[in-house]
Amino acid sequence: MNISDNSFWETLDKLVENSEIVIDRPKGTAHPKYPDFIYKVDYGYLKNTSSMDGAGIDVWVGTGNKRIDAIMCTVDLMKRDSEIKILIGCTEEEKQLIYQTHNESLYMKGIMIRR
Repeated sequence: MNISDNSFWETLDKLVENSEIVIDRPKGTAHPKYPDFIYKVDYGYLKNTSSMDGAGIDVWVGTGNKRIDAIMCTVDLMKRDSEIKILIGCTEEEKQLIYQTHNESLYMKGIMIRR
């Protein structure tokens, strides 16, 4: 297996290019079920796609160049699922915030795979 295989990233680019990005949880807003959790980076999904949880594929959209930077692969023991989340245009600081977000709970852990 070759992690640097560009075909994965190119396919992901096509999916994002052909999808509408919906930001339903803008930076600074609270999570709908967990009001103490505040989003530090814009969070949303790709419209008309599906992920493990049955909803759209999750995206983090940063303030940088609107290019796919990385993905987060997460495992959630509470929801008993795993997902990928696409990082688009995220600065190094935003990547760190996203990484910390997915690793601050005992129940969810994530790894970041950079492009």
